[in-house]
Amino acid sequence: MGVIQWNSQTYDMHHSFVWKHGLGVLELLEARRGERILDLGCGTGYLTHEIATKNAQVIGIDASREMIETARSKYPDISFELCDASDLPFISEFDAIFSNAALHWMRDQKRVAAKVYRALKPQGRFVAEFGGKGNLKLLMRGVRGALKACRIANRFSPWYFPSIAEYSALLEAQGLRVVHARLFDRLTELDGGELGMRNWLQTFVAPFLKQLTVDKQQPFFAQAEKALRKTLFHNDKWYADYVRLQIRAEKPADSNPLTNSQSRRR
Repeated sequence: MGVIQWNSQTYDMHHSFVWKHGLGVLELLEARRGERILDLGCGTGYLTHEIATKNAQVIGIDASREMIETARSKYPDISFELCDASDLPFISEFDAIFSNAALHWMRDQKRVAAKVYRALKPQGRFVAEFGGKGNLKLLMRGVRGALKACRIANRFSPWYFPSIAEYSALLEAQGLRVVHARLFDRLTELDGGELGMRNWLQTFVAPFLKQLTVDKQQPFFAQAEKALRKTLFHNDKWYADYVRLQIRAEKPADSNPLTNSQSRRR
């Protein structure tokens, strides 16, 4: 899929629900004064800033240059770095790694998990929430119907939405111990009222459809809205049928950062 090109200003303006729901995941993180914490897929930095308010030493990383530039301008006192999660250079540096609504975009999940393990200190924790099995089932059914109606090739599937068992096994294979796992429905109100679904589609679907030329965009959006209105539009508001996977995993106290399966092969 390559590096995602985001419009960070549009993202902040139309999708505030992303960081607002992430505030609940911060409670699971339990950031403490003086801890060194990595925000994995930090976006425009709002939750990174929230972690910093706990007097933790936090670093935000993201693979999007646009997101990092916006985060740096908004929070100049916090360190933000352009970095792909599958290429984390850190070894036993962090008391905790936090991630909200980012992991489902990452292609090489096994490598990301290995890098998370290596970057954590012994007894460090990994706390994340992202799309889980069944995420966007209704929404994507409508999208695929709209693509078919507009005669656009339907190969849109950029995401990773695992079950509890699948993702727990992936983390445990790298040496982490899963201590909390929860899969739950979260019907999420989209920002923008009547324009909410169109804003969502423009940000999260349109950039990945090479066949969606300018002349086909409006017909596609109209078809998708028509298909989804009965199920996801209520009281003048659009919703997304999110299913979230929430995970907390720990690195054992006796761990060696270079003994997980990824490192042994090198």
